[in-house]
Amino acid sequence: MRVLSPLFYEAQDNEKMISPQDIRHSILITIVNAESPVSSGDLADLLNISRATVKRHIEVLMAEDKVIRHGTGRATRYTAQDNVKSGIQPKVPAAEEFSAIKTQPVHSAKTLLDYLNSPLTVREISGYDRDFVGNYIPNKTFLLPQELASDLMEEGKMIGQQPAGTYARKVLKQLLIDLSWSSSHLEGNRFSLLDTAELFKNGAATGDLDAVMLLNHKQAIEFMVDAVPESGLTGAVISNIHALLMHDLLLDPDSLGAIRRKIVNITGSTYTPLQAPMMLQDMFDSILEKARLIHNPVESAFFLWVNIAYLQPFEDGNKRTSRLAANIPLMIHNSAPLSFLDADAEGYAYAMMGVYEKRDVTLAIDLFEHLYRRSIKRYAVTLEAMGVPDPFRLRNRENLNTTIRFIVAEGESLEKALQRISLPPEDAERFRQLLQQELRVLNTNNCARYRLSIRVTKQWIGQGRPD
Repeated sequence: MRVLSPLFYEAQDNEKMISPQDIRHSILITIVNAESPVSSGDLADLLNISRATVKRHIEVLMAEDKVIRHGTGRATRYTAQDNVKSGIQPKVPAAEEFSAIKTQPVHSAKTLLDYLNSPLTVREISGYDRDFVGNYIPNKTFLLPQELASDLMEEGKMIGQQPAGTYARKVLKQLLIDLSWSSSHLEGNRFSLLDTAELFKNGAATGDLDAVMLLNHKQAIEFMVDAVPESGLTGAVISNIHALLMHDLLLDPDSLGAIRRKIVNITGSTYTPLQAPMMLQDMFDSILEKARLIHNPVESAFFLWVNIAYLQPFEDGNKRTSRLAANIPLMIHNSAPLSFLDADAEGYAYAMMGVYEKRDVTLAIDLFEHLYRRSIKRYAVTLEAMGVPDPFRLRNRENLNTTIRFIVAEGESLEKALQRISLPPEDAERFRQLLQQELRVLNTNNCARYRLSIRVTKQWIGQGRPD
């Protein structure tokens, strides 16, 4: 895989990208081959990655029942499950396994963190690099590893053909609280998640700026859910998101939704954003244009999140705007929204500074994967609790209609009706059970959903529901 400058992945059919699965595999092998239980610090040192990265991937391995945690706090150690040990030969891992992370087309997380933790006086002065966007070619170069982006897209998408924004609308009540609180919390807001829910119930800001910030988020998210299905990803949508987020929080109302004309500085960083308004507008337009062309909504979300924050197009509230804007491609493609729950301020700041000062997305990728997987699980549970139709049933809706018509209207047996449709072998038994259940409850009060007449249905029932 060739590395572009700035740091991108470039698609190559004959070369494998390093993925989070590869990182977890290296962690697992290290644990299996250790003579005694190992700590996250041991793993971080051996694999040359940060402890935060190790801990996030360890959580996944534990959820997959591959790793066992022993102890708490600083005494925490990890071992592999017995079934995992038997499946991996006890050997010293090959050099390429341990160097997997080191040879990514980006800095290692540990190297980047060491750099960002060094004094400001020894870090390089950096300015906005237009090539970070200019050299990015949608669907040919990538900020996320392609395998990760594809996996997240599959995990997060809503089953069935639905109008844009359907997923977000279905989980809107929960999303309003989650995204408003998490995004505000990253800005130092003192409200708790429960306080936020209570505030939204009552709707009174009472002059409290933290309350204003939360209510602004709520209004901006509600605007997105209405505007995105109709308008898509446009400059006007992003500008209105910013205007809603910063309403009553910026001294100059003319700055709401407008490309800034003032100099801004990033506290605690050597990065100085672009200052010329015309260039800011050009880069802003270019970011949106390229994001619209990206086929994978997860890659597009990550691209927007990183680049809007890096450009700093507005006078204030850029990170807030980038977090909400990242949800636009996900809404358009009916994917699970990204709520940023569980993001801690320190880890988030490091991820952003890696981009600001080094155009390095290593930490941002790691954080994004963790946060989006959490969001996918959270909103899948929310949909299930709401009684959203079974995805299997939605996927097989036409097959169900067809077989029931064969049986009821044409007098076919259940077995012959099943033979007349094409089903993947792994779906056959589950579909049979679903079909039998529907036939048991079919009557003259609900037959129209299968395009059956009352007369035909009554006749079929009178024959004793043959199958």
